[in-house]
Amino acid sequence: MSTELATGRTKLGSADAKDPDISDARSEVLSDAQGGKDKAQVLVASVDKNEPLVTRKELWSYYLYYNGDNGVGPLGYTQTLFQGLATSAGHDPIAGPGSSCTASNASGQCVLPWGAGTRSVASIVLLANGISFAIMTAIFTTIGSAGDYGTFGRWLLFVVTIVCWAAQYACMALTSPSRWQPAMVLYIIGFVSYGATLVFYAAAFPRLARNTPHSRKLRDKYENGEISAEEYDKEESLEKNRISNISTMHSNVGYVMTCALNLALLLPPATAHSPLVDNYVLALDNTYWVLLGMWWFIYQLPRPGPPLPKGEHYFTIGWKQVRIRPFGFLNSTLTAFIYEIWAAVKTYKHLPYTFVYLVAYFLLADVSIPALDPYMITNDSSHTLQGLNTTGTLVTICQNAKFSFSFLTSTYLGLSQAITSTISTLGFWYIQRYWKISTKKMFVVTNVVTIFIPLWGMIGIWTDKFGFHNVWEFWAYNIVFGLFQAPYYAFSQTMMAELSPPGFDNMFFGLFGLSNRASSMVGPIVVQAIINNTGNNWQGFPFLFALCSVASLIIWFVVDVEKGRRAAVNWASSQRS
Repeated sequence: MSTELATGRTKLGSADAKDPDISDARSEVLSDAQGGKDKAQVLVASVDKNEPLVTRKELWSYYLYYNGDNGVGPLGYTQTLFQGLATSAGHDPIAGPGSSCTASNASGQCVLPWGAGTRSVASIVLLANGISFAIMTAIFTTIGSAGDYGTFGRWLLFVVTIVCWAAQYACMALTSPSRWQPAMVLYIIGFVSYGATLVFYAAAFPRLARNTPHSRKLRDKYENGEISAEEYDKEESLEKNRISNISTMHSNVGYVMTCALNLALLLPPATAHSPLVDNYVLALDNTYWVLLGMWWFIYQLPRPGPPLPKGEHYFTIGWKQVRIRPFGFLNSTLTAFIYEIWAAVKTYKHLPYTFVYLVAYFLLADVSIPALDPYMITNDSSHTLQGLNTTGTLVTICQNAKFSFSFLTSTYLGLSQAITSTISTLGFWYIQRYWKISTKKMFVVTNVVTIFIPLWGMIGIWTDKFGFHNVWEFWAYNIVFGLFQAPYYAFSQTMMAELSPPGFDNMFFGLFGLSNRASSMVGPIVVQAIINNTGNNWQGFPFLFALCSVASLIIWFVVDVEKGRRAAVNWASSQRS
């Protein structure tokens, strides 16, 4: 991610690695008063006219992929299945071996045989998440940036998608508590591959947005001198927002459809009381994704990046770019992560706004709230804190206690959230398009609610009248979340696209995804420690409020998207010229 990374890429790439997205870019010559020399500054990244225009079928297949890839199965239900089997296989350490963790007189603790001793189910799930994070780190640092070469990025998304689909269908074999260990393996595979699909899917959209018919017309106007670089950037940004918002809307529609299909199995007594209903629901969710997601791989048109340098390999070039020898999986993975953070610091002067945004997003991703997944609910509130994005998880803990862990009620709450998310995503996009509001301003508006939610939770420390203590508050939370947080994710993705150097989309979206995953390990650890020390779930909200406030202020007052976009285009041009 640094000058060293890109320099390594340039040295490896030679002249034949020139990126069509960067070459032949229009430049304006600015006077360097201090040096007395002319300095060429690339204002707008070029579009290779030989790349095919985005067709209607291709764009709709892109949307439909995200409609199916809504996370209900691999992100939520697989975890519930794994935790459920592990809990059923475990025993109460107070009552001793042979006891049941789900008995009416159980202590609430549950352990499983592990090595020479035992380990709690919550600890095992946390370990599974830690392993998943390590694997994702290895993927993003090893082959993530290789997706910028040739057609490797296209095949990368295809492979991780097939792996995720296979892992979900394999869960049909998880029918007894004795299979909790295969369940753990399939959970890790599904979690990792699902996370990878999100990153590599998002990495495809900047290049897609640059090649829509509307973007090409804008490009022609710019090259003919009909519009300025500033006007071109504004219009192209709106086009990116259009694709990002509509794809986010489709994800929410897919969430609604999937939940509705699940209710068809969960409500009728004939299926609801079947011991395999969990497996059936998971298979149904996965089939929905397969039927909608396969069209992207059929209708996606080829837009390859530069050729891979001679003598290099897709699976090793990432390590050469970070100058690390792949010795020992966990050791090299940790080393790669630390090196990339250090490399990012050294590149700050070249891409300051890009990396400031990544650091702020690292903090925001930990406290901002993903769409509520009704399947991330267990009968032990200590288990839920290891999920992604701590504020949402903490609210869910309070919600679970209020509704006595009602699976059906949580599904209804999730539906209310998904429906409002769909409406608000389209509404925010209409407002932005009509008044031509910048991405950052739209992001700031949605970001205010991110701060408000943990602030509201803080009130619950001092009173039980407000602060997530009442039924109406949880309904209001899910509706407000849907109205503001779904557009928040769409705009945050567009912000990353605008601040990413063209032609390095997979590299920077890999770091974007890595920031999200890495941050999701910090919040749960800190908040869990706070709750353990105080015995009060609401005591975790002040930490989240402070973290979110700092991150938001950094983005509001420090990140300049216009300057960041210019710096990204210039940096990309200099590295591949």
